[in-house]
Amino acid sequence: MIMKTTLLLKVVIGLPIVIFADYLLMAILGCVSCLLGFGDDYFCNSYCLLGKGLLLLSAVLYGWFLFPEIKKLFQAKSQSS
Repeated sequence: MIMKTTLLLKVVIGLPIVIFADYLLMAILGCVSCLLGFGDDYFCNSYCLLGKGLLLLSAVLYGWFLFPEIKKLFQAKSQSS
C-alpha cells in the first residue's frame, strides 16, 4: 500500500512540477532570446529543437525517477502470487 501511495504522489505532484519547470525554462529562454534580438529563424528552428530536447530530457528523467517505484510494485505483485 505504501508503494502505491508514493507512486501516486510522484505522479500527482511530480509530473505537474516537471511540466511547470519545462514551461518556465522555455518562457525564460524565449524572453531572453527576444531581448537579445534573435529573429524568426531562431524561433522556428533552434528554439523548437531546444524545446523538444528539453521535453525529451524531462520525460527520460521523469521515467528514471518513477522506474524504481514501478519495479518495486511489480516485484511485490510477482512475489505475492
